[in-house]
Amino acid sequence: MKTLNDFNFENKKALIRVDFNVPLNDEFKVTDATRILSAKPTIIKILEDGGSCILMSHLGRPKGVDEAFSLKHIVDKVEDILGVEVIFASNCIGEEATNAANNLEAGQILLLENLRFHEEETAGDVDFAKQLSTLGDIYVNDAFGTAHRAHASTTIVAQFFPDNKCFGYLLAQEIESIEKVMKTGEKPVCAILGGAKVSSKITIIDNILDKIDHLIIGGGMTFTFIKAQGGKIGSSLVEDDKMQLAKEILEKAKSKNVQVHLPVDAIIADAFSNNAHTNTCDINNIPDGWMGLDIGPNTEELFAQVIKDSKTILWNGPLGVFEFANFAKGTIALGYAIAEATKEGAFSLVGGGDSVAAVKQFGFEDKVSYVSTGGGAMLESLEGKTLPGIAAILD
Repeated sequence: MKTLNDFNFENKKALIRVDFNVPLNDEFKVTDATRILSAKPTIIKILEDGGSCILMSHLGRPKGVDEAFSLKHIVDKVEDILGVEVIFASNCIGEEATNAANNLEAGQILLLENLRFHEEETAGDVDFAKQLSTLGDIYVNDAFGTAHRAHASTTIVAQFFPDNKCFGYLLAQEIESIEKVMKTGEKPVCAILGGAKVSSKITIIDNILDKIDHLIIGGGMTFTFIKAQGGKIGSSLVEDDKMQLAKEILEKAKSKNVQVHLPVDAIIADAFSNNAHTNTCDINNIPDGWMGLDIGPNTEELFAQVIKDSKTILWNGPLGVFEFANFAKGTIALGYAIAEATKEGAFSLVGGGDSVAAVKQFGFEDKVSYVSTGGGAMLESLEGKTLPGIAAILD
């Protein structure tokens, strides 16, 4: 796998696909710069080699040119983070982009306008990709968040750099982190899957059962498994049409010697609200009119022990409705357990939108081994799919 370290960028123009799809507030200020920070090591390495950087990204899902989605809004933040002046081109192709790229000198950075102002980007248009390719000498893909899309800038453009393409540091690290869980991780390997629905995680479960030793199930999908085994779940979230599937997962796990750990108790509420009345009860005996919104204290201890005994840990999905402070305790306890295991030498990978949000919200970001920057891309990797943006570099 070719990375930045296989190239010397002296007097070379690196065309870098970054993922600067960052959230903006009503005043068009960046509210979370994680993705820009994540791209910094790649950009700095190229500049320090004596090269220049041409950055291309999308922002949001505009329908044609839309001022609200212009990347000009993030120029100041990118400059702050990189400590280098950023030249902005108000188009990503055409005369302005070409001239700006041609005039770029070593040590300089050019940011192109939103790729998705052109519908050819998401269509994976070859001519559009070719126009982008003329701007640089070496193509660097450092955008894991879009690696599962066969778009012009993430996949198609790579064909115009048969010998001069590589992964940036961020994308290389994402690939290595997933491989640690899926292929090379030290055993025992534990996967924690939370979230609302079994249906959204079934392909992941199917793909990882051969690679793991423990499967912890939490979140709303718990109750489909509990009801499938005859438990009473009150008004808890359930997918009645997936109960047979839940049984099959349990049987399949057993046949592969994977230990499945379901909650044993729950924090229940009489309404889906942070201000609801609450109680704690056995997971199999939730009264009518009550719903489980978090794991209980006995489950916290049970899960913490499983995590303590694991050497490789994957966390995808919260264990409760952590957006409500009164039902965040289980997810926070899980975070502490993973942080402690990591401190003792385990490798921990956190991925998927809600679990990443929880890790950031509760201050565990620096206490786990790696936090993935790509939601959909991470999930498709765990499902065993080959991501087009990665395949294009390996080709």
